[in-house]
Amino acid sequence: MLLENNPYPGDTRVRREARALVDAGYRVTVIAPRDPDELPREQVAGVSVYRYSPPRSNTSVLGFAWEFIYSTWAALWVSFRVWGREGFDAVHAHNPPDTLFAVGLFYRLLGKPFVFDHHDVSPELYLARTGGQGNRLIYSALRFLERCTYWTANHVIATNESFKRLAMERGKRVEADVTIVRNGPLLKDIGAYEPYPDLVGSGKTILGYAGVIGIQDGLDCLVRALAHLLHDRKRDDFYCIVMGEGDDLPRVRELAERLGVSGHIRFTGWVQKAELGRYLTSIDIGLDPDPSNPCNDHCTMIKMSEYMAFAKPIVAFDLPEHRFTARDAAVYVPDNDEAGFAAAIERLMDDPAARSAMGAAGLERVKSELAWEFSAPRLVSVYDRLFHSLTYSRPLPSRTHSS
Repeated sequence: MLLENNPYPGDTRVRREARALVDAGYRVTVIAPRDPDELPREQVAGVSVYRYSPPRSNTSVLGFAWEFIYSTWAALWVSFRVWGREGFDAVHAHNPPDTLFAVGLFYRLLGKPFVFDHHDVSPELYLARTGGQGNRLIYSALRFLERCTYWTANHVIATNESFKRLAMERGKRVEADVTIVRNGPLLKDIGAYEPYPDLVGSGKTILGYAGVIGIQDGLDCLVRALAHLLHDRKRDDFYCIVMGEGDDLPRVRELAERLGVSGHIRFTGWVQKAELGRYLTSIDIGLDPDPSNPCNDHCTMIKMSEYMAFAKPIVAFDLPEHRFTARDAAVYVPDNDEAGFAAAIERLMDDPAARSAMGAAGLERVKSELAWEFSAPRLVSVYDRLFHSLTYSRPLPSRTHSS
């Protein structure tokens, strides 16, 4: 497995996918960037992990281009070491970037199948991060790299119906070549955490956000909505926990100070799993301020199902995949309306019965359809079908393949 934009095992989706394949009898190696406190090579819960030193962070266009080129070559170079030491039978790449198809193409020429795990729509992500004013040449280049990735892959894994539709329409893949493997919480984690007494006993409604804080993620929308709630609607009986980090965090903090709501927000940074569980147990309302934009209109936000697993009602902007995920567990605010977002929060603050009913509906949906335990078999089935459909020059025992 090739991973570039997160460390391993820090990336939740990749960690769960790798463990699902290991539990099914496959041997899995992950190649990922190395955090300063991580070892270059180790075993993590049955997964062999090889790490390379990441390039310096640079948010310019040239910086991103260099990061993608460097990381692709680093992944290819490390893959040679894995091939020589352990061997492998398939390559599984998680985007971004969409340049990792080059590694898959190299090994496809040697007879090894390539699986593309589609996390982000990179062209639309670029437009979202530039406010729709991005360079058309760069956008076209990203579309070209996406097409190359679709063309190279033996099979495409999509996170939702929107991504599956893109693979079939833009990628020209037939439906049989695309499998939806959704993100979702683990059933075993439900009800496993104690709340924080200082939050549940504060006498205030506790709001929560858990996720990345990037330009496209709408934390500025959330801060402005909280300012409406505090100043325009005259409500000071709330406190918001913001769990996460990202390149937009400094701007969001400054905005909160400028709008006079910083005293009602706690920015925790990234938190460990147990701490996240305790915070989500403690909140009363989960918030998803991801606004409608070319990227978010295709995406399923894992924070939605996490709120639902903790039986929390949600306030979110009205996006297609939001409605599919949460259904009756959320209040949907149209048109990126930040004042409307504040009004929706206030309605739930004043209606504990509605909060309880929505939370129960969300939890039932997780237990019956959205939990990771429903997605893992779909991932395993991709490799079961893939290896049985290919002809190898040497026999391979059932479920001892590596990826």
